Amino acid sequence: MKVDIAVIGGGAAGLAAAIQASDSNLNILIIEREMELGGILNQCIHTGFGLEFFHEELTGPEYAHRFIESLKEKNINVLLNTTVIDIIKNNEFLISMSSIDNGYQMIHAKSVILSSGCFERTRGAIMIPGERPKGIMPAGSAQRYLNIDGFLVGKDVFILGSGDIGLIMARRMTLEGAKVHGVAEIMPYSNGLNRNIAQCLEDFDIPLYLSHTVTDIKGKNVLEEITISEVDQSFNPIKGTEKTFKVDTLLLSIGLIPDIQLFESLTIETSKTTKSAIVNQHYQTNIEGLYVCGNALHVHDLVDWVTKESELVGKKARNYCLNDHKIVKDEKHILLSEDIRYTVPQKIDFNQLNEPFEILFRVTRKMEKGTFKIIQDGKIIYSKKRKHIAPAEMEKILLKPSDFISRNEITIELEESK
Repeated sequence: MKVDIAVIGGGAAGLAAAIQASDSNLNILIIEREMELGGILNQCIHTGFGLEFFHEELTGPEYAHRFIESLKEKNINVLLNTTVIDIIKNNEFLISMSSIDNGYQMIHAKSVILSSGCFERTRGAIMIPGERPKGIMPAGSAQRYLNIDGFLVGKDVFILGSGDIGLIMARRMTLEGAKVHGVAEIMPYSNGLNRNIAQCLEDFDIPLYLSHTVTDIKGKNVLEEITISEVDQSFNPIKGTEKTFKVDTLLLSIGLIPDIQLFESLTIETSKTTKSAIVNQHYQTNIEGLYVCGNALHVHDLVDWVTKESELVGKKARNYCLNDHKIVKDEKHILLSEDIRYTVPQKIDFNQLNEPFEILFRVTRKMEKGTFKIIQDGKIIYSKKRKHIAPAEMEKILLKPSDFISRNEITIELEESK
């Protein structure tokens, strides 16, 4: 089989990218490993989706349904229950995949959009001490068990990590009759959105223990008890601060990792911070024709932002295939001050700098007031004042081609205001 664009992953990112890439002259294929399209949205039955994109509040399945219906109007092929095994790049991309219905298959693609989402970190990733009973699982897995399979994983629950999935599951488990004893976060600030702190914890009187982590787990066959302790600035437990909770379930919301194992056969430049590809402002990697979007690239705050980003990627992949010629790049890295954790994109291609683009980034610490500055050749080419800056909140800056004064590297800085 030969296609022009192969979209790997049929969640929010893949659907938006494929729809925008659609063209009567192009053959587009979505490859999805689940039985249906929609990805993680299918298990997110709470509202809060679509406020920016559709200007109305939707549940996750409702949000996905709108794109699935739009997909039916396009000439786009879909393979469900199909897992991509490997990707090799020669003149074109050679994609190996497997499914129960069709067995082992190989397809050729001119361009690939990787929109495979991310996966959750587990207990082994952070080496929680103690016994290893049943009842410890990622919060997203518990969400799937409850919202899709109809299975309540526990009645006395504690949550480690204040990521948005963990916060949402604190509320969801409470609504289903479970007792959520608290949420512990090793950082001195929450890693979830402020609205989720208010709606999922404060509205239900669920305590949030900042600068705390789990230091012991007890239970022979099933979980019986956990201990949390306060940590110092080096994240070492402080003796005498232990708190014990009798629980049967510990949910982990300790971070998401982009699902990019398919890159192993590709010589792709990756970021140590995002654990994914380094891209330019068109979301193209150093592999010509390979684009990455959505949570496969970096973890977003809102699915609406995933959609907008992925629509841009779909347009760029479409233009790449229709133009059918190589682009000579002139890429420069975006440099960061110590208060900026990472940016997306990480590079600017000055040979393709023909339209405005957004730089998305996260900071490393909380500030009540600050000014973001972009420096080029020692001069401030852009500045923006902000209040209530926090690592959990994604920041955005829109740059225009006319903002640049040269083709040299730029630096993003954050200056704290008093």
